[in-house]
Amino acid sequence: MAQQVGSTSGPAPAAREAEAAPGGASGVAGAGWPEPVSTGDGQSGTTGSVSVTSSKSTTSSNVGKSGRVRGWLRRTPPSAAVTVPAAPSVVAAGPDLDLASNDPLVGYLLSAASAVDITGLQLQSPALKALHAAGVVLVVPLISSGSLVGLLSLGPRRSERGYSTDDLRLLNSLAGYAAPAMRVGQLVRQQQAEARQRERIEQELKIAQIIQQQFLPKQLPDLPSWHVAAFYRPARTVGGDFYDFIPLPDGRVMFVVGDVTDKGIPAALVMASTHALLRDAAPRLVSPGKVLGHVNEMLCVDIPAHMFVTCLALVLDPVSGEVVFANAGHDVPYVRTQGGVAELRARGMPLGLMPGMDYEERRFQFEPGDCALLHSDGLAEAHAPDREMFGFPRVSALVGKGPSGEALIDLCLTELGSFTGPNHEQEDDITLVSLQRSPSAWHQGDPEFEGDQGGV
Repeated sequence: MAQQVGSTSGPAPAAREAEAAPGGASGVAGAGWPEPVSTGDGQSGTTGSVSVTSSKSTTSSNVGKSGRVRGWLRRTPPSAAVTVPAAPSVVAAGPDLDLASNDPLVGYLLSAASAVDITGLQLQSPALKALHAAGVVLVVPLISSGSLVGLLSLGPRRSERGYSTDDLRLLNSLAGYAAPAMRVGQLVRQQQAEARQRERIEQELKIAQIIQQQFLPKQLPDLPSWHVAAFYRPARTVGGDFYDFIPLPDGRVMFVVGDVTDKGIPAALVMASTHALLRDAAPRLVSPGKVLGHVNEMLCVDIPAHMFVTCLALVLDPVSGEVVFANAGHDVPYVRTQGGVAELRARGMPLGLMPGMDYEERRFQFEPGDCALLHSDGLAEAHAPDREMFGFPRVSALVGKGPSGEALIDLCLTELGSFTGPNHEQEDDITLVSLQRSPSAWHQGDPEFEGDQGGV
């Protein structure tokens, strides 16, 4: 037995001395070494340290012999390297299992809620077929909060004996601890994946926002005797509102304000297409009605279902103060005049709904001091906490109060903030463009005024 504990290359030195000693000394030496015990995995181990008191139990009638035996016991045996057999390198690999939520095996395991011997189990289950093909005989479900989060799959035992009741109890206990931990791990990985996805989407939205900002005018038009101001705020990172100032060949300028249904990325894409079409058609066609008609025909071909564009096109002659405008279902502009607030109304269907539409053109003469507000529905259709709508009458009243340019835009935004409250989440994109003719401007078409100027 000392040979099993000592070096495997030959008899242990202590054992060789014991064989040479007379008087049953080998028996004493055998009692001095620990007995090998089974570790449960087929390897041998030892019970503990060696006790030298075991030699006192040996009796001898020859005093010299017993002295020699005690002397032999007191000698320290040379250290022998203890070689422990290495555990076999075995990597357990379960089957590549794709367990669908509607697989019959899922319901069976949830109802069993403990280790299941699947050798005789018959179900119309692809997962069960894969387990059988992989040689799995025992499956332990990992259940957390009533959901199956994983499986422990075991093949047959190497001893070719079945799994005992104690084995099953141990496996079920292990599953009870492993399932919550696995569920937490799954939730952490899911949250990490969602965080990466959100970060990627935010990055893409920032790029889209930069691209959309390139479509907005870099600067306001410099028109003698006119003051122009503009404001744009999307409800999300990107939006569907747009405005532009398109120079025309004859010195006039086309003012454009539009709104695409919906918000976010889809609206921004349609907005980009509409803006490009308007930019292309305006210098060629000049007439606001013809421009809207052309853009409508082009959008009807490619615009996504249930989407359309409202748009106001207004051509300004900065010298005479006359405007020609057409409206494709957009919010009516308001103009503050000496006689009150006027509305610039013209009939027309939104762009992209129906082909073959005609757009009515109307004219309006700006007098010195007149101020117009072109706006999108993000202002008038905003709601208070009690769901009351800001409304077009309020917008009209704000235009008639007297401020112009940036002051008028600031007044609209201030009143809107007071109406909706501090914690209001913006419902829609807001676009505001103010156009005012200077009070000191003279009417080129007024002969009486021209005559007075000539007499000075």
